[in-house]
Amino acid sequence: MKYLIVVAHPDDEVLGGGATIHKLVGEGHEVAVATMANRAAARANISDTLSEDQKASMEILGVEKTYIADFPNIKMNTVPHFELVQFIESCIEDWNAEAIFTHHPADTNNDHVMTSYAVQAACRLFQRRENLPALKQLLYMEVLSSTEWSFDTSANRFAPNHFVEIGKEGVDIKIKALSAYKGVMRPYPHPRSIKALEGLAAYRGVQAGCNYAEAFECAFSRG
Repeated sequence: MKYLIVVAHPDDEVLGGGATIHKLVGEGHEVAVATMANRAAARANISDTLSEDQKASMEILGVEKTYIADFPNIKMNTVPHFELVQFIESCIEDWNAEAIFTHHPADTNNDHVMTSYAVQAACRLFQRRENLPALKQLLYMEVLSSTEWSFDTSANRFAPNHFVEIGKEGVDIKIKALSAYKGVMRPYPHPRSIKALEGLAAYRGVQAGCNYAEAFECAFSRG
């Protein structure tokens, strides 16, 4: 199956599903990653070699195809919604995506929210393009340091209902891929620390009855 991971920033794809991406590639599936805002501006401690860092990270995960947009970082709410949707639709059409992973819409990071809403709109593209395969799945990811900070009690917060067993090897690969982004990893108890990533994977594994897992919320699934 052909999977498309749509995220706001480089490193979000690893935080949200790095081990799952690696597992899918290992199982013979095809995975592409699309990032919406690719500048390091306004991101504290993030390297100015962001594009090179992402390339190195994708090589670790086994991802061969990336789509890069240049929407303003931490200002995606200033971009017309239609422009965000059009970029994502172009990725879906070029990749012939059958399943999509993206941010949860109840997230404290505004770029994540804008990305999620744009993906939701773009998911209907197969109904307007006869040559595209019907979308089989839409899954929301959790991105530590953002998703868990959803304080809006009126929103439907991240509620995982889809778990991917990743094993300790998957956790290690995820940490290695995230570490390729210079300046992203922090000392514990920061959520982007080795101990925090291992702890979350262990906790999600316990929820699913296995040692380690990544958790997602399935918005829809068919077929």
